Order: sequence, then structure tokens, then C-alpha cells
Amino acid sequence: TSISRISYLMRDMEVSFVDEDISAGFTLPEAGIFAVTENEVFGRKKRYKSSLAHIASSPLDTFVELSPGDFIVHIQYGIGRFLKIERIHAAGKERDYIKIEYAKGETVFIPIEQVNLLQKYIGQDGRPPSLDVIGGTSWENKKNRVKKSVEDLAQKLISLYALRERQKGFSFPKDTDLQVAFEASFPYEETEDQLACITDVKQDMEKPDPMDRLICGDVGFGKTEVALRAAFKAVSASKQTAFLAPTTILAEQHYHTILERFKGFPIEAAMLSRLTDQKDLKRIITGVKEGRIDILVGTHRILQKDVEFKDLGLLIIDEEQRFGVKDKERIKECKVTIDALSLSATPIPRTLYMSLLKIRNMSLITTPPLQRRPIQTFIHEFDEQLLIDAVLAETDRGGQVFYLHNRIKTLQKTVITLKNLMPNVSIEAAHGRMAAHVIESRMRDFVHGAFQVLVSTTIIENGIDIPNVNTIIIDRADNYGVSQLYQLRGRVGRSDQQAYAYLFYPKDRSITEMAMKRLKIISEHTELGSGFKIAMRDMEVRGTGNLLGREQHGQMASVGLDMYLNMLDKAVAKLSRKEEPQETEMFLDLDYSGYIPDSYIEDVTTKFEVYRKISSIQSSDELHAVTGMLEAAYGPIPDEAANLLFIAELKIIGKTLSIASLKERNGKVRIEFSRVADVSVEKVLSLITESGGNVRLDPAHPHVLLMSTQAISLRDKSLFILEKLQRLL
Repeated sequence: TSISRISYLMRDMEVSFVDEDISAGFTLPEAGIFAVTENEVFGRKKRYKSSLAHIASSPLDTFVELSPGDFIVHIQYGIGRFLKIERIHAAGKERDYIKIEYAKGETVFIPIEQVNLLQKYIGQDGRPPSLDVIGGTSWENKKNRVKKSVEDLAQKLISLYALRERQKGFSFPKDTDLQVAFEASFPYEETEDQLACITDVKQDMEKPDPMDRLICGDVGFGKTEVALRAAFKAVSASKQTAFLAPTTILAEQHYHTILERFKGFPIEAAMLSRLTDQKDLKRIITGVKEGRIDILVGTHRILQKDVEFKDLGLLIIDEEQRFGVKDKERIKECKVTIDALSLSATPIPRTLYMSLLKIRNMSLITTPPLQRRPIQTFIHEFDEQLLIDAVLAETDRGGQVFYLHNRIKTLQKTVITLKNLMPNVSIEAAHGRMAAHVIESRMRDFVHGAFQVLVSTTIIENGIDIPNVNTIIIDRADNYGVSQLYQLRGRVGRSDQQAYAYLFYPKDRSITEMAMKRLKIISEHTELGSGFKIAMRDMEVRGTGNLLGREQHGQMASVGLDMYLNMLDKAVAKLSRKEEPQETEMFLDLDYSGYIPDSYIEDVTTKFEVYRKISSIQSSDELHAVTGMLEAAYGPIPDEAANLLFIAELKIIGKTLSIASLKERNGKVRIEFSRVADVSVEKVLSLITESGGNVRLDPAHPHVLLMSTQAISLRDKSLFILEKLQRLL
């Protein structure tokens, strides 16, 4: 219609259609033409092809990485040691099995399609658990003890949840047109993880009880944008937002991001920190009190008593674990009646455990930014030549270097030593005891490339984004915690340049076992999006703290965190008198070959992760997501692996129809229904009538359906069975 209309208006003109992109709309007054581009209507987006489809999973599913030798928990058999994935040939068929070692040297082979019955063991303080005996009573006894123990905790959690629900908060309205316009102005295409987090946050805000949600994701993965959309939603409802950052530098970064993102919208933002002069301080405090300032960004300074909000509705906290005890108490007081959103790359064990227990809600962002490369990490005893080579390699390509030395007393001496080693490299220092204006000036000079190496204390830990800094050297890395090392390493690698991290420990000196464990965790997790996994490993090594009391902590260690949380969920549901969905786990026994060939995926850890994803598929959407992920990451799916996806599809439809078991041998299929009431009698009779004798009821068992597929390949058998079962939906 539009083209016809244009043709009519321009019937006396020669018209050519060219299929090209244009950057903006235009006007041709003499021709009476006004053109508007799609971007000007819906917002400009930088669209990138997604390489991996989003697959819904629980937080613990992202910690499924298994390596040979890792401890593992099987729901029925207990704690064992994962040995390998072994391919077994039998009766002309090939299948992959998971080989697990148990006590007394016994081994068990678990069919790969049952990998969802396995969980990685996360225990207590890094101590190895004892292996269970196959066929013994120890595992059942452990589960029974834990079951009794979690009921007490479940009661406490129910009381806590009820108390939280009774707190009177503010129910924010649904999104406005202005919110839609603000979100459309985001210059990038959101990742699936981001969209899921944004949905979680908005749903929380629209509830009457106060939100307390943790967004966990690596630096640069889009946590800030999630927070800004929440802030916009709050301001749209005439509520104020406080944005709390642990350092002045990070507060400034957030403030400038807010000014840029909110440009063109009727929102007033201000920043408060120790650098704010008295004249601006008075104006800002007055503006906040009178409600003229909508968003206040700052350090712990905004928590002080002289800062009074007219109507605070949302508190955003970046890296809450970096605040002191007094500040945390003040934050806790604020959370009672207002919505709170916490952002973290590596939450401390206590925070993470509270989220897993659902004392706090948690959302994960695990999708890396486009073109971001993993940081190459080297852990080495202090080596002068390696240090020189690392610095010169970076400066020779026009880059800059962070050199971390966290002792102010010897900081200047370190600068002199480095200058003597590398006289042609410009080096400056910065630390927290310098005057605020000196730090600010030094950092600004570094950002603009005035010198090449910044020797500093941990003031850079939550620092500003400097894409040109792509090498970090950490002296005495053995003195830092896992979370801190991960944050520091994350200071580099903000561009498409390959980044490097060198973690040095003292030469010819022993370091503690705990320090070596921390360094090992960092060295094992260099891939993008490792923050949550590192936090989980940190919790595994350090323990969860005394959040639940000594007895509960010990019970968790006896069965592993994953199973403990699963049992706790069931206890909470039972005591809450919630109706638990009675899901039927279909027993599937098909005559087929199914595995992931080494030529398709060679790495054992990755292969196990893919097996876990396939076995955990619960819906058609998840099936399509996994299929898309495999094709995008590894190419066309070979028949052997495609067979596993057929099995997953059969499980989906079996769950819908309450099928208890589906067995097939030589083209003869026996399907037993667990709840006949879930199946339409009319559809069954219609299927039998139209099948030409290939489908019939078992005369001895009316709830059993018999089929004859007359097919050989699993693909053909699956398609036949699926086509018949789909007619019963």
C-alpha cells in the first residue's frame, strides 16, 4: 500500500528502488517527501549475530564443569569420583557412559542420557569427602539425616520469607511509553541474559514487597544497563534513586554513564563524594531533600545522615562486599522499605549462599561482550626478566600497564626499581593516602596516555574503564583473596586487544596452602564470564561461613550443596503446603546409537556440559535453543549427536502425556501411561482407527499402547513415535 501510494504521488517522475542502508532520514521539500528510518522510530541498535543461544538454567548449572578426578554426587548412589566418559559398543550399538569410581574400587557406568541425575560435589572448606559404598546404607542414612535437618531450616526460611512479604514497599507501575523510548535508545543489542535480568528486576519492582536482588555478571557484561533501566522505572514513578559505588573513581564512571544514557530525558542526576566541594555539596543536598535531583550517585558519603531524600524508591549498590561494616549496616536499614538492587562480578561466599538459599534473589549475566577475548593469565614466582618482557611487550604495541604493589611504605621504592630496570618507560605512582585532587589528576593523566605504567595500591580495584591498559602485573598475588584477584585481573581486557595478567608470588619463599588454592582457582578460570564460577569455587574453598550454624553446615557438606538445596526446596514447599507438581520422569529404553563424536567436540569438560544441557531439556523452546547453540558453536550436528536430541524430544512429549515408560526393541514399541486421565480417550481411539493396525491397545493392560514402527534408524523411529504421540495432545 505504501509503495502504491508513493507511486501515485510520483507518477510523473522516474522512480528507482535501491536496497541499501541509510544512516538517517531526510527531507526533499520540492518533491514533498519526508523519510524516516526504522532506527529513528525504534531506536538505534548495533546488531550483532549471537553465536550462542540462551538456555535457561539454574545458577548451579553454570558450575557444572567436570574434570577427571572431580567428586560427583549421583542422586541414587551418592558421592563418587568422576573418572571419564567412556564409549561402549554392545549389540552393534554405540553409547557414551559416565564412569564413576566409588568406595572399595567399585565403578558404575551411568548412561549419558541420565547425566541430569549427577551434580558436581561442592562441600566444606575444600576438604575431600569420603566415597560412598555401592549397595550400602551410608548414602541413604546421610540423606535421611539431612532431610530431618533441613526441615528445621525450612521452617526458619518460611518465617523469613513471610516477614519479607509483610514488609510494606512500593509497587511500581508497568512500563510507560517513556520507558520504552529510553530502552530503545540503548546503542547495543541486549543479550538474552540481560533481557532476562531486566525482566526479573521489573517484576520485582512491580510487586508490593521490597525488592532485594543480586545481579551477578562479569565486568562489561551489561549489569549497569540493567541498573539504569531500573532507575528510569523508579524515576518515572516520581521516586528517587541512590546509586552507591565503593570508590570515587567508580562513582564518577557511573555518573558520566548516567549523564550520557539519560541525555534528552527529563531526569536530573548529581554526584556526591569526598571530592565534591562545599558549594556544590550544599546545592546537591538541598536538591535531594526537595526532590529536584532524581538520581544521586556517590560513595558511602550518600549514606551519611545529612543526606535526606524526599522520596527514595530504589537503592543500587555496586560491589556491596567492598563496603565497611558500618556502611553495610546502613545499607541493611535502607533495604527494609525500599527496593534494592546489588551488582557484583564475584559475590563473597556469604552473599552467594544467601542467594542460593533464596534469602536474596539472584540473576546471572553470563554472555560475554562482542569481540572480548579471555585474559591470558600467568602465575609465576617473581621473575625480573619476565616482568621487563611483559611491560615492554605492552608499551611497544602502544598500550599501558597496571603494576599493583599494595604496600604504601615501599611503593616509591618499587617505582625507582622499575625505572632503573626500564629507563625508557614513563612510570608514575598512586595510592589512597594521596590528596584526593592528586589521585584524580594522576588517574586523568593516565587515562589520556601521559605515562605508560601506573604503580598503585588496590585503589584501581574498582577503577575506571581504560581500554588502552591491557597488561596488569600483581606483586605478591598470594596476599589477595580470590574475588579480589578476579576484580583486579578484570581491570584489563576492556577492548578487542589481547590482554595479559601476571600474578607473581615471592621467589624462594613458601606460601600458605590456602594462598596456593586461591591462585590455582584464578589460573583455572580464565574464560569469559568466570566470575560466578570463581565465586562458587571460593565458597567451596572457604566454606559458606556460619550463616546456618555449625550443624547445618556439616549436613550440607555430607551430601553436597546442590542436593542440599534441592532437599531444602522440597521441605520448604511441603511446609508451605504448596502443591508440588507431580512430574513424571519417563523411563526411556530405545535401541539406538547416541553420543557426541570427538570430531565434533573433543574437550571432555565441554562435552560433559553439552550432555548435561541436552539431558536437562524440559521444553520445545529449550530444545530449539540447545540445537541452535550446537549448530552456531560447532557446526552441523552429526547423526549420533542428533539422536540424543530426538531422545530429548520424546521426553518432552512423554512428560506432557504423563508417560511412565517407553520401551522399544526391533521396531516394537510399548508405551505405558502413568495417569490415563491425562490422555483423551477419543484421540486414542481415533489414532488406533487411522493407524492401519500399527497402533493398538494391550488387551491385558488398558493403560498400555503398543506400536509397530517398521523403522530401523532412530530418526525414523523417533519421527514415527512423535507423529503418533503428537496426535494425542
